[in-house]
Amino acid sequence: MSLEELYRYLNWRMNPADERARERFERIREFFESVSDKLPKGGRVLDICAGTGVAGVALAKATGAKLLTVLDARKDDLELAKEWLKIADINPELNLVQGDAREVAKLVGEHDVAVLWGYTMPHFDPFDAVRLFANVASILSGEGVFIIEDMDRVYWILYRAGYKKFLIEGRRENYTIASMHEGYDFVRGTFKRGYYILPGFKKISDVDFHYWDLATQLAIGSVFFKEAELITQEEHEKKVGDILLFRKPRKEIAGKILEDYNV
Repeated sequence: MSLEELYRYLNWRMNPADERARERFERIREFFESVSDKLPKGGRVLDICAGTGVAGVALAKATGAKLLTVLDARKDDLELAKEWLKIADINPELNLVQGDAREVAKLVGEHDVAVLWGYTMPHFDPFDAVRLFANVASILSGEGVFIIEDMDRVYWILYRAGYKKFLIEGRRENYTIASMHEGYDFVRGTFKRGYYILPGFKKISDVDFHYWDLATQLAIGSVFFKEAELITQEEHEKKVGDILLFRKPRKEIAGKILEDYNV
């Protein structure tokens, strides 16, 4: 079972035909404009795990990018990036790439800004995260920036809310989506959850999650980048998540790690 099958049932507010997705696009654009002094202008933007490219197009709009590369494992979503460009009224060169984020260095050339948006980090276990950071650092320019939107799940989920063995994930007009705890991998540090459609209890997907805290991401990022910064929701006040900003990639370290991973 694939994430693609699960995403057919879940609404991540990234379809340009959805009014709520367009509102989300504006919030993302406003955030990028608020930190534009930290970002390269007129450069090459890479949107990783992009879905339809809603965040990449917002970033391209805010920075006047000349190139936008949209990368995702799900082919059907990628084509919708063209619709976001129309909505944004911009026309950078567009490169659509279907592939694995952990192999970015094999799939794209040099870029100036990379973004991983939409609380995607739980799909990467700690070993995957090292590969991700190494790949991104290796393809960014010398002053390149890597941006991640996330939240501290150790605090908000494991401590404040408490881990739920059974959880209602969302309701639609004709069905409800629920997830159940179905195991823990001690080597990868991942929780396995099964996703089901109700009524009927039809299983639609298995998903492995690693519940990241922000400090660990900053620590890993500081290995691959000379500068690491956290901008919390309270600080930016732009109705997006907590933002991790990494600048100036340590390309030699990234290259060595990729050699060890045989990437």
